[in-house]
Amino acid sequence: MSEKKMSSSRKHHLKSLMLSIAKGLLEAEEREREKEKERYMAESCPPLAMPRTMQELQELCREIHHKIDVIDEERYDLEIKINKSDKEIDDLRIKVQDVMGKFKKPVLRKVRMSADAMLKALLGSKHTVNLDLRANLKQVKKEVKEEEKELRDVGDWRKNIEDKSGMDGRKKMFEAEV
Repeated sequence: MSEKKMSSSRKHHLKSLMLSIAKGLLEAEEREREKEKERYMAESCPPLAMPRTMQELQELCREIHHKIDVIDEERYDLEIKINKSDKEIDDLRIKVQDVMGKFKKPVLRKVRMSADAMLKALLGSKHTVNLDLRANLKQVKKEVKEEEKELRDVGDWRKNIEDKSGMDGRKKMFEAEV
């Protein structure tokens, strides 16, 4: 079945009906809120009768202080609940971002720090380590090869070339390799 499109006048009429119904609901909700507020005020705050004696006045002040304390406790409890729920919301938001994988990586700054300072920062001040990399290395003695010794003992390079020039020199080289 092909769906018929609504005409613009029909859309406008339906939209205006929906808005008028919503307006009526909002007004009813506002009246209900006002009635609830008046009921609460009548229940919580009875009409004030001014006392005539000093003792009655002191008693009234004590009652008011007690009510203020109760309301402060309620306010504090609500504040704690709100802070806790805000933290939970932030944690859930972070989890959602992690799951989606779309979060901004913070820009990392270059920090110049020695290895000792880095270990101290990671492990805490109670664990101090002096990191001397050269102390942990093995001592290796360099072996001098005989060929290198021979080359050093040869002395003047011109003499060495003159010995190897000509057929005699080539013959000596050939015999030395074998």
